[in-house]
Amino acid sequence: MPEERIVGIDLGTTNSLIAYMEGDKPVVIPGVDGSNLVPSIVALDVTDAASEPARPTVTVGNSANRALIENPERAIYSVKRLMGRGLEDIEEELKLFPFRLADDIQPGEVLRIRLGNLHFTPSEISAYILRQLKRNAERYFGAAVTKAVITVPAYFNDAQRQATRDAGRMAGLDVLRLVNEPTAAALAYGLDRAKEGVIAVYDLGGGTFDVSILKLNDGIFEVIATNGDTHLGGDDIDNLLLAVALDEIKNDHGIDLRPHADAIQALRKAVIEAKITLSSQLVAKLDIELPGNLRYQREIPRQVYEQLIQPVLDRTAGPCRQALADAGVTSDQIQELVLVGGSTRIPAVRKLVDELFQLSARDKQPHTELNPDEVVALGAAVQASILAGSSTATEELLLLDVTPLSLGIEALGGVVARIIQRNSTIPASATEHFTTGIDGQTNVAIHVLQGERELAKDCRSLARFDLKGIPPMTAGLPRIEVKFLIDANGILQVAAREQRSGLEAKIEVKPTYGLTDEQVESMILDSFDNAETDFEARQLIEARLEAENILDKVGKAPASPAWQMISAEEIVAIEAASVHLATVKSGNDLDAIRAATTGLDQATRNLAEKMMEAAVSGAMRGKTMQTASDDLGEQVNAPHPFAPAEFK
Repeated sequence: MPEERIVGIDLGTTNSLIAYMEGDKPVVIPGVDGSNLVPSIVALDVTDAASEPARPTVTVGNSANRALIENPERAIYSVKRLMGRGLEDIEEELKLFPFRLADDIQPGEVLRIRLGNLHFTPSEISAYILRQLKRNAERYFGAAVTKAVITVPAYFNDAQRQATRDAGRMAGLDVLRLVNEPTAAALAYGLDRAKEGVIAVYDLGGGTFDVSILKLNDGIFEVIATNGDTHLGGDDIDNLLLAVALDEIKNDHGIDLRPHADAIQALRKAVIEAKITLSSQLVAKLDIELPGNLRYQREIPRQVYEQLIQPVLDRTAGPCRQALADAGVTSDQIQELVLVGGSTRIPAVRKLVDELFQLSARDKQPHTELNPDEVVALGAAVQASILAGSSTATEELLLLDVTPLSLGIEALGGVVARIIQRNSTIPASATEHFTTGIDGQTNVAIHVLQGERELAKDCRSLARFDLKGIPPMTAGLPRIEVKFLIDANGILQVAAREQRSGLEAKIEVKPTYGLTDEQVESMILDSFDNAETDFEARQLIEARLEAENILDKVGKAPASPAWQMISAEEIVAIEAASVHLATVKSGNDLDAIRAATTGLDQATRNLAEKMMEAAVSGAMRGKTMQTASDDLGEQVNAPHPFAPAEFK
C-alpha cells in the first residue's frame, strides 16, 4: 500500500490553494473548474432559503462568488480576518464588511457569523474551504487525503493559529504543521536556488501583511526575524476605493448605497476589477448601475489611485524596518527579496519595496518568477515533502521558524514577566522562577499573555489556570517554576510547579477565542453523521459546475471561425443541447444533468475538431515549422475544448 500523500495548503483571505510535490517540483492542484485558485468565499444555497435546514447545501469558491452578488446575506468572504478574534477586535471590520454576527455574542466568546438564519463560527467557515480543497486533491489523486501542512501569517497569534487548527480538524485533516507564510515562500524559491545568504520575504496578501528575514545556510532555512500586521492587506485598498465611490454616488446622485447589500457587493466587485486593471494599465473605468435606473461612471487614473492608496502601502514600511533591526542586518545585506501575495503586483508596491531594500541601487530585482498567488501553497508542499521524506529534492532541507510575539505571564502589580522573547526559534522552551506575594498563600493564578507591552492589560490574554494546594508558607518562600514550551506549530504549553512540595499544574493553551474540544468533536461527529447526504450534495454541485463550464465554452464558440465550418444541422443540435442543459442544470436531478452534459459534449465533437484545425492553420501561417510547433505547444496537447472540467 503506497504511503499517503501529505499536501500543502494556503488558506488565504482572498483565495486558497492546495499543492503537493510531484517528483522534485511543487505543483498546485486545480479545482473542478480547472482553476488553481479557490476563492475563499462560502455561501448557502438559495434553494434552501424557505426551510433553512439544519445542514443546508453549502457552496465554496467561484459558485459562492456569484451568490455573493445575488444573495449577499447568504455569503461570506475574507473570513480569515475573523479567525481567533473576539467581538472587541473587529469593530473596524464591521464598518467596512457586511459581516452579520449573532446577536447574543458575549465578550470572550467565539464569534458566530449569521448566514441566512443560521450561525457559523469563523473556523467552521474555513473548514468548508478546506473541505473543498481536500475534495479537489482527492479527485485529482483518486485517493483519500487526510494529512496536511497549512500556512498562516507569520504574525498570527496563538488564538488565530489554534482557530486554524480547529478548522483543519473539522475538515477531516490531520494538521501536521502550521508554517508561516513568508517562510513557505522562501522554501518554494529555495528548492532551485540552494544559495547561502540573507533573504527577505515581503508578503502583502488580501488581509494580512508579513515581512520575514531568513538566513539560508547549507539547506537550513532559519527565520531570524519577522514582523507584520494581521489587519493590513488588499482588502484595505478595496475599502478605500469603495469608500470614495460611495461618497461620490451619495454626493452626485443623492443615493446612500450602504443599506443595499447587493448593490454594495456589485460595487465592491467593480472596484476590485479596477484595482487589478490598474496594475497593468494607466486608467481603469467604473460603470455601475444604480437604483432608479441611474449609473455611476468614473475613470480612475493610476496616478490618482496611487496617491489614494499610498497611506496603506506606507504602513508596510515600519514592519520592514523593524524586522531588519531585529535581525541585526541592513537593507544592503539582503541578497534575495521574494514578493508574495497578489497585492505585490501593484506598481506602487514594487516601487516602495525597491526603495526600502535599495534594490535598484544595487542592481537587483525582486523574485517574482513564481506566481505570487501560488508561491505560499508551493512552499507548503515543500514543507509537507520535508515532513514526509518523499522527495530527494527536500531531503537535505530543514526549516527553523520563529515565534512572532513574546510570551509571558502576569506578575505582581499587573506587569508582564516575559518568558519567551519574540523571534525565538521554535520549537522553543524556557523556564522562569516566581514566588508568592502574600503570607500563607495556597493558590497561585497563572495568567498567560502574548505581546510586547509592559502591562498585562495591554497584552493579549491567552489562558488562565491555577496552581492549587501549595502548603502555606511565608511570602517569598515558595519556589514556583513556570515552564513554557512552544511546539513546531507555534502552539504553546505552560506548566507550573512548586518545587518544595512537588505540586504541579499544566495547560495546553486554549486561546480565548478558540473552540472547545467538545465543540470541535461535535462538529466532526456531525460531519460523519451527514457524510452520505453531504456527498450527494457535493456531487450535484460538481455536476452543475461541469455544466456551467461546458455551456460557457459553447457560448463563446460562435465567435470562432470553426463555427462557420459546421453544418446548419449541427448548429441546431448544439443549440438544442445547450438549451436542454441550461434548463436541467439548476434542478436537483443529478443523472439528468450528467446526461445533458454528455449530450452537449457529443454534439460539439466535430466543432472541436474544426476549432483545432483552425488553430493549427493559424499557427502555421507565415511561420517556420519550428516556431509554429512552439506556438501550438499547449493547444496540440490540450483536451477536447468542450470537455467537462472533471476530465481536465
